Amino acid sequence: MPLYEYFCEPCNGVFEELRPMREASEPVPCPECYKDAKRIMPTSFAAFTFREGYPRRIPDDGKYYHLGKKVTKPVTSGRPNEHPEIDKPEPKKRKLKGEKQEIADMKEAAMKEALHDSSGNLVQPKEVESMVEQGRILR
Repeated sequence: MPLYEYFCEPCNGVFEELRPMREASEPVPCPECYKDAKRIMPTSFAAFTFREGYPRRIPDDGKYYHLGKKVTKPVTSGRPNEHPEIDKPEPKKRKLKGEKQEIADMKEAAMKEALHDSSGNLVQPKEVESMVEQGRILR
């Protein structure tokens, strides 16, 4: 059944009512004051159409909507509530220029046998990067 809007003059209220099309123009009792209200043109309009099983807004701009957000492609695989355009994985953290330089300096110190880990052991140059990530070498 279509949804129609009605206006009640005595209480100055607008309300919606689901009614058959054949009864759309007949007055409806107001839910507030129970007096007859006349049908009016809709005050708001929202429409969706379904294409390929996914909702699309009218006018159609060729985009899809996934959980209320605009995307360019429908979900084709993976988990149904996750979309690759919206739920992007976190990028891998990259080292800053200063951190790279610090590791290079530590490797140089390890080659000169001047670098020790937190327990006092001598550090090999190839182990420097993994030990920094593990927190075993103090910067």
